[in-house]
Order: sequence, then C-alpha cells, then structure tokens
Amino acid sequence: MTDQIDIPPTVSDADPARIAAHPRIQRVPNRELTLFIQRDFLNAQECAALIERIDAKRRPSTIADANGDGYFRTSETCDLDHGDPFVDAIDARLDALAGIAAPHGEPIQGQRYDVGQEFKAHTDYFDPKGADYPRYCSVAGNRTWTLMIYLNQPLAGGATRFTKIGKTVQPEMGKLLIWNNRLPSGEPNPASIHHGMKVRAGVKHVITKWYRERPWG
Repeated sequence: MTDQIDIPPTVSDADPARIAAHPRIQRVPNRELTLFIQRDFLNAQECAALIERIDAKRRPSTIADANGDGYFRTSETCDLDHGDPFVDAIDARLDALAGIAAPHGEPIQGQRYDVGQEFKAHTDYFDPKGADYPRYCSVAGNRTWTLMIYLNQPLAGGATRFTKIGKTVQPEMGKLLIWNNRLPSGEPNPASIHHGMKVRAGVKHVITKWYRERPWG
C-alpha cells in the first residue's frame, strides 16, 4: 500500500522527479513521453472489490469527438461512486502518489473489456481544435496526467500499446501506469497516444484517474 502524503491544496501539477522518488516506481526510458510503471499498487482484495463495483454498474463506453468509427471504443464504463468510502480511499492514494491536489482530479472511472473489445489508438487529452473541446474543457481545462490501474490479467491480449514510442505494457493485477499528456511547454503531447488492444481471451478490468489544468467541476 502506498504511504499517505500530505498534498498542499494549491498543487495543480505533478512533479516527475517526485513521482520517480517513490519506492518501486520505474520510469520508462523515453525522451518523448513521461511514463512510469509501478507493480502491485493495489492488492488482490482491492482489485476484486473494484471489479465487483464495475460489473454492477457498467454501461457502453463513449468518445468525446465522434470519428465515424462505430468500433473505435467497444468497452464498457462505470462511474465509480465517490460517496463510497472504499473508492474515496483509493482516490486519495492516487492523489498522494501524483502529488496533485484532489480538486484537480476527475472522478475515477472503471472500464471493462470483454473478448474482442478494445479502445483504438487515442489520446486522453482533448484536441483543442476538436468540435467538443469547449464543452469538455471550458471549466477545468484539458487533461494533464493519467493514472491507470489494471485490476486483473485477461487470459490473452488486452495490452496497452503506446504507439508513437513503441512501448507495450502487459496487464497485470494491481499494476499502475502514470503518464503526462503534455509537453514541457504545456501543449498536448501527441506521443501520449495509446491503444487499449483487443482482449483475445477472458476479461480485462481497469480503473482510470485523470487530472485537469484547473479544478474539476
């Protein structure tokens, strides 16, 4: 379990050096993308409890900017209840690891991928030139950091492929990925593009936490 860390309420961005200093964190060596991996961030019991919640309230996933591809994102999504003390405690642990004040975080989402389901190569930030950018970013700004945790390991497939940098991460129960969706200039980083690859056998569950430039809501 990650140690709790007090976060100043004004901290709106993560410090990669601070993240790298956490025990068991590994930084992927790449100049184009700031990407970290930590195994066993959550234990088996915590993962099972989250899977149960996702399966109870899952719905078809959506995308912000329609691109005409009805099979672009075929997973299911669950908006986890932050009135649930268990979910709230995990949310606080993610805030502590990122070092970002809680108001800048979106509520945690869960995703479920059955056989054949995927999320084709995409970025988590919203395209500033996209038609829906004002709708999704006018209040809190764009997405900054992504924290994603695999809750189980499907029997086959389901890897996350960062296509621009040629890095593929295999799903393992409790494994956390952290990446910065921006360049040092603050502009969106195209190298953060990633593909939630098709599950070939079994089912994959993940949770995802996104942070914003300004307080959420």
